[in-house]
Amino acid sequence: MNVFKFKPVLKETIWGGSKITEFKHTQQQGDLIGESWEISAVPGSESIVAEGPYEGVSLPELIDRLRDKLVGRENYLRFGNRFPLLIKFIDAQRDLSIQVHPSDEIAHRHGQPCGKTEMWYVMESEPHASLYSGLSRQLTPESYEQMVAENRICDALAKYQVKENDVFFLPAGRIHAIGAGTFLAEIQQTSDVTYRIYDYNRRDKNGNLRELHTKQAAECIDYTVHSNYRTEYQQRPNEGVNLVQCPYFTTSVYNINEPMTIDYSDLDSFVVLIALKGAATFTIHDGDTFTSHEGNTFTLRAGESVLVSATTRQLQVQGTIKFLETFV
Repeated sequence: MNVFKFKPVLKETIWGGSKITEFKHTQQQGDLIGESWEISAVPGSESIVAEGPYEGVSLPELIDRLRDKLVGRENYLRFGNRFPLLIKFIDAQRDLSIQVHPSDEIAHRHGQPCGKTEMWYVMESEPHASLYSGLSRQLTPESYEQMVAENRICDALAKYQVKENDVFFLPAGRIHAIGAGTFLAEIQQTSDVTYRIYDYNRRDKNGNLRELHTKQAAECIDYTVHSNYRTEYQQRPNEGVNLVQCPYFTTSVYNINEPMTIDYSDLDSFVVLIALKGAATFTIHDGDTFTSHEGNTFTLRAGESVLVSATTRQLQVQGTIKFLETFV
């Protein structure tokens, strides 16, 4: 087995909508699905293999069985059985809270395994869709606390109207929030630590104001102001276009409409493919020749994500598909 598909872990949220179940053709009770955790090793929300000889096996157990053959030698030495990435689709029918995530250093001080650096790839969203990423003006810890107390923190944030194919890189410490109408794919470190700064005075399903983490957030914030927080890149067909390269993941986008081969022979890592549009057949090459017998091909369709093992040398792609590729 070189490729693994997992059962999605669907998360109901107060700000969720219906795009995820439609996009993934998934049946789910309730109409407020905010997130689909496509590949996850977060405790309590571990992905389960959906099909094949390892059907029913959790992602941590799969790594324990296959080790470096699945994730790569250096990744296994570095992370052990802890899968380093969390892959999501997010549908924001309403605004998400203003939030920030800790760095590895801060997370370790608080007994957490890692911080959270992440990225967003915007998919087909509503015309009014927007998000916040980074500061639009210089703040100090004192002015930050004052603006939060006065419910004015959004006035100091860079706001973007977004459209399909927009990319935002969110290193730990950058204040951010997904706005209403936005549908996107998210790639992040395996962490569920979020410090909520402001939540529009919303109440949970029990009528209580949602908890804020103003002081914890203050410890994490990077007060650097940038002129542009959107990732600028040129779209090109039938080749990988690099979007993000950081210590935690490298991500490219592919927009394919003719046969091509992707070479992983020099890569010591698993690869995650996240299908955004279309469909294609992938033929696996892990030796001297391509083989297309049963078990060495797979189909990837919009709304699906797959984990490709580190033993894969090349993938031959046939079809019309747009997908994200990410690895560590």
